Amino acid sequence: MSAGPDAAQQKQAVQQVFDKVAAGYDNPATRFFPFCADRLVNFVKPGPGARVLDVATGTGAAAVPLAQAVGPQGRVHAIDISPGMLDRAAANIATMALENVDLHAMDAERLDFRSDYFHTVVCSYGLFFIPDMQAALGDWVRVLRPGGKLAFTCFEQSAFQPMLDNFVENLRVFGVQLPDGPFGSRRISSLDHCCELLETAGLEAIETELVQVGYHLKDETEWWDVVHNTAMRGLFEQVPGERQADFRAEHLAFVAAQKTADGLWMDVGTRFAAGIKPTAG
Repeated sequence: MSAGPDAAQQKQAVQQVFDKVAAGYDNPATRFFPFCADRLVNFVKPGPGARVLDVATGTGAAAVPLAQAVGPQGRVHAIDISPGMLDRAAANIATMALENVDLHAMDAERLDFRSDYFHTVVCSYGLFFIPDMQAALGDWVRVLRPGGKLAFTCFEQSAFQPMLDNFVENLRVFGVQLPDGPFGSRRISSLDHCCELLETAGLEAIETELVQVGYHLKDETEWWDVVHNTAMRGLFEQVPGERQADFRAEHLAFVAAQKTADGLWMDVGTRFAAGIKPTAG
């Protein structure tokens, strides 16, 4: 399926916002990315010598532990639509002295890999950014070897609440035009929806689990670090410039009221879903 103008514009917008947040994506406040990545590697258990595709690698949060898991005889191909993210991933991979990771600027709906090549395909918190999720999954299955595992993660509805609902409502109050239906991470609505996506892609032996990878932030300023260094920043920057300070003040006042003696709890409920590509015959 070829991407229409709306899909092309959506991909360009995603690329631009992730280029912008790349420098701060590894902020301590967003440590749920490596937390989830480590859990994802344990979920798929790639063996030594395996070939792995990491879709929407970002700064390499999953690529690094995947490369460590498959060892020097294995190989991780990590792709992203954002050159800025790939630059950060390259730096992180170099820091870890890994030599079995290849980075590629690539559209996740149109993979430049041959069919039946990878033992494992993963995507952490990236599927819901892709305009045609089902088409993307279909291409990921194409490059997966029969008997190989495909897995992805996405956020549970409770993730980042109640801060996220307040953030979105304030966007509307401050004049940002948002889609009528579910958007962003809410495009994947449940564990059952995860199963449906994988089943429609032709996978079997589907398994899912819901994992809490949340933690306490110190205060509302750390929450703003999360906003500023993730895709939420792209939404905030749609607020007219002269009103952004008021938006930030009003939103952070709400967030500050959620603090307890332990700090500010940030729920990062995460769905893990995986399936196996059927073998021939």
